[in-house]
Amino acid sequence: MLVLTLLAAVVVGLALGVLGGGGSILTVPILVYLAGQEPKQAIAMSLFVVGVTSAVGAISHARAGRVRWRTGLVFGAAGMAGAYGGGRLAELIPGTWLLVGFAVMMIATAAAMIRGRRDGAPVKPHGELPVGRVVVEGLAVGAVTGLVGAGGGFLVVPALALLGGLPMAIAVGTSLVVIAMKSFAGLAGYLATVHIDWKLAVMVTVAAVIGSMIGGRLTGLIPETVLRRGFGWFVLVMGGFVLAQQLPVAAWVVPVLLVVGAGGAWLVQRRRRKVTAGGGPQ
Repeated sequence: MLVLTLLAAVVVGLALGVLGGGGSILTVPILVYLAGQEPKQAIAMSLFVVGVTSAVGAISHARAGRVRWRTGLVFGAAGMAGAYGGGRLAELIPGTWLLVGFAVMMIATAAAMIRGRRDGAPVKPHGELPVGRVVVEGLAVGAVTGLVGAGGGFLVVPALALLGGLPMAIAVGTSLVVIAMKSFAGLAGYLATVHIDWKLAVMVTVAAVIGSMIGGRLTGLIPETVLRRGFGWFVLVMGGFVLAQQLPVAAWVVPVLLVVGAGGAWLVQRRRRKVTAGGGPQ
């Protein structure tokens, strides 16, 4: 299983490099189902793996000019405060329910990414986002990071791309800075009560870093819409998988969520195409 775990870790890094998120979405299930870790140990270890991998991946994005430093650092600082608190609060919540909450948020976020930015929302290819908004969003996302072990990319990228109006490639690069900061803060909260297998953590991290270096080179080559929708579908599938592993009722709930999410996204896109073709709503 160790070989499979390390190969899967390369995919984790690739996801982080290309999508700016998805690291913990993959890492937690990998550590639980392939490496045999308990949920809380897996969550804590994923924060270390994703934190290091994101920091390394951010370097290549920064060199390509795909990082908004002020936005990223402010978001990350606010997120660190929320992540530390979330990591301490996680001690009081059963591991199974942490994974359930993790999966539900993944599915909701995926639907938003597939649907895309709301009509008329401004795009900001240059410049930074308002500090007040960044702080509020950072605290909220950080708390989720600490609770469920998610580096936060699956929430940070939509926040920057859909709400903040940053181009997807820049949202991806900036999110890696945020993820690294929040992951280490969340890890600090977990280490107060959870023991980590550091040998396994280091091996998985090295494999993930290799993947992230490859992914960073691919991001600038992928069209904006393809990148955003690919991110959404990726998160949707992984959310369904995690939920299915935790809830018996998910045997019928997950297919319904997947069908509803996919159907809703398809209907929205179809309506937009009709409006565009007709010159406006009928």
